[in-house]
Amino acid sequence: MEVTTTIELSDEDQQELARILDCSIGDISDSLSSYSSAALKEYVSMFLGQKIFRRGSDINEYRLFLLITNVFENRIPDEQEVCRLFQTSATESRALIRAVMSKFQYQLRDAIDNSIRRSLDSAQQEGDTGPYVVTINSQNVVEELNRALASIDGTLQQIKKRRGTVSTFEISPAAYARLTEQFIPNE
Repeated sequence: MEVTTTIELSDEDQQELARILDCSIGDISDSLSSYSSAALKEYVSMFLGQKIFRRGSDINEYRLFLLITNVFENRIPDEQEVCRLFQTSATESRALIRAVMSKFQYQLRDAIDNSIRRSLDSAQQEGDTGPYVVTINSQNVVEELNRALASIDGTLQQIKKRRGTVSTFEISPAAYARLTEQFIPNE
């Protein structure tokens, strides 16, 4: 079903919205279309009695779930993206993402796996025998990678933060090989 709507925004609101959505003012309409789909799904679920929430945290969790499936191209967003959209601190955003990943773990399996794949694809090996180095801006994705390692082989070295960096991590060659074997079967 196609639904079309119009909203009025001041120039200041358009500038602020473009900054929050990380797009140009001319692209706001296109950027908002995926958000409007998520919002409309939330309302339809409520109208049909499929999703009735009593707590604000449940509403935010469901909203983030809808954003992951409609806006974030089926990947887990990082804490800063959630901070911008929900007006929360990094700690609150991390907790919200963790809660959504737990509550909707089966529905988000593809998004979680896609996030793991993206991290592994962007990892670069240092030298021929050194660790793989990757920047991951989501602590929740790092935790998922370590959980996957534990289920593959508990003797593998966990992914660890590179000393002196904010969000750069090292993956041992053995752990990287096993992770890519599991998540990127064509490697």
